[in-house]
Amino acid sequence: MYEAVRAYPDGESTVARVAATAADYGLEGVIVRNRSGARAEYDAEAIRDEYGVDVVSGVEIHAADPEQASGAVGNHRTDDTIVAVAGGSPELNRFAVENEKVDVLAQPFAGDGDVNHVIVKAALENGVRLEFDLSPVLRTHGGRRVRALQSLRKLREIVAHYDAPYVVSARPGSHLEMRAPRELQALGEEIGFASEFVEDGLAEWEQLAERNRHVQSESFIEPGVERGGYEEES
Repeated sequence: MYEAVRAYPDGESTVARVAATAADYGLEGVIVRNRSGARAEYDAEAIRDEYGVDVVSGVEIHAADPEQASGAVGNHRTDDTIVAVAGGSPELNRFAVENEKVDVLAQPFAGDGDVNHVIVKAALENGVRLEFDLSPVLRTHGGRRVRALQSLRKLREIVAHYDAPYVVSARPGSHLEMRAPRELQALGEEIGFASEFVEDGLAEWEQLAERNRHVQSESFIEPGVERGGYEEES
């Protein structure tokens, strides 16, 4: 299982520090999802050798509108393994789930964002994962926490109805906000989510990374077609 993190300078801890904590918590990898303007510097191979944790390059695009988001997706798609678009409005949510180049619609309920059957059906059709963001449940109280729980349960009902793809994250911004998978599974059970549902959402990050790395590899031409040893570049 993997977790998607924000590391320094977008978060408070370095990628190496986050990876060390991930290893202690039994996570196999981390997705570095910093904003495009706050890229982290790290040596993924050195970190993997030291901690046994896979470090996957990613980006979380925060944009004012779909036009700005579209340009950012195009800029990052070939360089980053995981491309996420942060929600914030109905227009941004719709853009993200209708774009095959987007892997994840992150924070779909942020700002004025919402999720309905149209959004989830489009996500299913285009292979865009919807994020179950557990951070408000972990780190807020009162009315904000209640609203977050309502949104998560609403999303779960629609996702389950359409069997749409999804990921789960605690959205840690430091190693101190990291949570072990068993902790997130226990939290899920407390709020009415099956343990397996949370586990599958954490595992989906790894499956996304493996798929995209394969697509970006030189051997991949198109779905179902790969370059063999007998082929040469023209």
